[in-house]
Amino acid sequence: MREFLVEITTTIPEGTSQDEIDRRRAAEAVRARELAAAGHPARLWRPVGERRSIGVWLATDEDELHERVLGTLPLNPWMNFAVTALEPHPNDPGRSAGTR
Repeated sequence: MREFLVEITTTIPEGTSQDEIDRRRAAEAVRARELAAAGHPARLWRPVGERRSIGVWLATDEDELHERVLGTLPLNPWMNFAVTALEPHPNDPGRSAGTR
């Protein structure tokens, strides 16, 4: 699996009903749990005071990440993604601790 740094910003379209927002958010929570169980999001953070997320996601390649992972999120039509493929750094302190 390859690691990707993914920044997600969600913008709800103006005029969207609260019922539609609630329905998608509930479905998003279910799908997020499914993806976590499959090992796709490795870590997720929300910057303090912001409504976006930053995470390390795992997929075999960028196509899988977009099509079979991020593309399956119910909020996807309202999301903008900034994706950066990552590779191990030779000076990563986590590597020497045996965590990789």
